[in-house]
Amino acid sequence: MNRAEKAALQLQAVSVLRMLKETRTYDELAELTGLPAGDLNRYVNGHVLPGVERAREVVEGVGRDALADELEARVRFDDEGYVDNSDVVFDQSFLDLVAPVAANTLGFERPDVVLTAATDGITLGAAMASYFGARLAYAKKSKETAVEDFIESRQRLASGIELTYYLPASAIDAGERVLVVDDLIRSGETQELLLDIALQADADIAGVFALIAVGDEGTSRAAELTDAPIGALSVFE
Repeated sequence: MNRAEKAALQLQAVSVLRMLKETRTYDELAELTGLPAGDLNRYVNGHVLPGVERAREVVEGVGRDALADELEARVRFDDEGYVDNSDVVFDQSFLDLVAPVAANTLGFERPDVVLTAATDGITLGAAMASYFGARLAYAKKSKETAVEDFIESRQRLASGIELTYYLPASAIDAGERVLVVDDLIRSGETQELLLDIALQADADIAGVFALIAVGDEGTSRAAELTDAPIGALSVFE
């Protein structure tokens, strides 16, 4: 890890601690993290940065659990099982915290391109792309008027509806590493289409990540298509 990466990790830990401090006293934060309250006060107020190993523990340990709890508190399900995650996908500052936690806990290889589906996946995709210093690409259900060459992936769903996604062919180059992200994975149909687009482009899959997994059907389906890491911040049964 070079100096810039160490500094980025330390700043990410401070951001996580500041989020946690919004709803806790320093004594409660000390109990949660196992760190002295005085040290936490200095980190949160910007007087000093945590050491690299301590920062890693915050981001990879308590950070993931805390973000998962926060996400679960914001998500709502209706009587038919549909998910309302607008309180998450509209909060870019929250998603910016998710990106380093996901990257460090799930072990994704640094991608060249983050690929998602329009529209709800775009904010998460932007956060992940920014963290990795990668390009963001998003597939749409319609073609852009001025674009001539597309990668197209089509699938007939169990309901009989045909789902098609289009991505400009120039968005991904052969041999690039692609991380597929989305806000939600349930059946895995969208992720299968995105993976198919990446594979048609002769790209390498760096991983598949979702904020929320509902059951394990979707992640199991993705696992049949790639050996890369697959994970979600929170899993609902």
